[in-house]
Amino acid sequence: MRLSRYFLPVLKETPSEAQIVSHRYMLRAGMIKQASAGIYSWLPMGFKVLRKLENIVHEEQAKAGHIAMLMPTLQSADLWRESGRYDGYGEEMLRMQDRHGRDMLFSPTAEEMFTDVFRSNVTSYKDLPLTLYQIQWKFRDEIRPRFGVMRGREFFMKDGYNFDLTKEDALHAYNRHLVSYLRTYERMGLQAIPMRADSGPIGGDYTHEFLVLADTGESEVFYDSEITDLTFGDREIDFDDKAQCQAVLEEFTSRYARTDETHDEAEFAKVPQDRQRTARGIEVGQIFYFGTQYSDAMGAVVQDGEGNKVPVHMGSHGIGVSRLLGAIIEASHDDKGIIWPEGVTPFHCGIVNLKSGDAEADAACEAIYKSLTALGLEPLYDDRSERAGAKFATMDLIGLPWRITVGPRGLKNGVVELTSRRTGESEELPPETAIERIAQIYGKVSG
Repeated sequence: MRLSRYFLPVLKETPSEAQIVSHRYMLRAGMIKQASAGIYSWLPMGFKVLRKLENIVHEEQAKAGHIAMLMPTLQSADLWRESGRYDGYGEEMLRMQDRHGRDMLFSPTAEEMFTDVFRSNVTSYKDLPLTLYQIQWKFRDEIRPRFGVMRGREFFMKDGYNFDLTKEDALHAYNRHLVSYLRTYERMGLQAIPMRADSGPIGGDYTHEFLVLADTGESEVFYDSEITDLTFGDREIDFDDKAQCQAVLEEFTSRYARTDETHDEAEFAKVPQDRQRTARGIEVGQIFYFGTQYSDAMGAVVQDGEGNKVPVHMGSHGIGVSRLLGAIIEASHDDKGIIWPEGVTPFHCGIVNLKSGDAEADAACEAIYKSLTALGLEPLYDDRSERAGAKFATMDLIGLPWRITVGPRGLKNGVVELTSRRTGESEELPPETAIERIAQIYGKVSG
């Protein structure tokens, strides 16, 4: 993509309504535009990152054996009355009527819809275990939407629902989700800590939230510093192996880590004092086990091995995909702009032409652009007739992890400059070597 042809409405000034870093940079970098309170249009670069996050979630869910589908955003109130949640959910639910006077709602979550699909199609334990999920827009009518995509009213969310014959099987599904979420967040360049949480309006006996540590987090968190040394890494997991998944759960949840809602001072005091930490955290996901709460209410039953009809055990599992963009920026930025982790960057690297219109510089940039594209990489080529300082400021703001700078002076010596956005370190290299280095970083094989 050439920047002269791309739609990237960068702002020089920080909008007054933006209170936190991610909101400021997403507006300034031309990623989003507010349509109304808590509702945003996703402009091309923001949409590009959103799709990358969505794809990572899909890939990790598939590895765990979970099956994607799509539910409507508008739901019938009848299902929610059946579960007993329609009147109790509160004013966050946007309610409406269609032209026939039928009560409808804009989905804040989808336990009822998935339970209805399950009960209409599954009757035997032989079809279990089953986990279905979607990535869909949701709406919750926040009384005070703020912080951009971090606390909006409309948001893009992965919500999944497991259906199992026994509590033991359902708790394995819970563990399976925890493992898949750890893998998902690490691929996005995040350390998301599972913390004992409150179930809220979803209900349930077991629940963990995943929180990214950031100064602007909405939750106060208390944790044992040892937990920040844990990484999932490249280990192979057999998601059907109950013992293996349980071991991962114990590894990542055995140390103290709780939100303020479930904080226990007496338990926290047992953590060695030099490891006690208090911070702020951004919630980016949550997993629940709630047993037969919905299956009892809505008649989601299967025939077990002895011919008895029994309610299925269920859980629900969410990842705030649109909120993740804000969380990544909050965790990875500096005073110049965003610093995207390689796994989620909208473009793999930027190419800056210091003298557009110079035949040699133009030709070198075109050659680098074509070579990177041929490797399956997506560079963003700043071919505009702008001064160098403006081009560098744009690249720093939008936060691409790597930048190749091409100018007449360097080309006379046969080199271009390769710069790391994260460290700020630059290296002069022949163009072919710079291309090879980018290819290696992203695991592409150069011809």
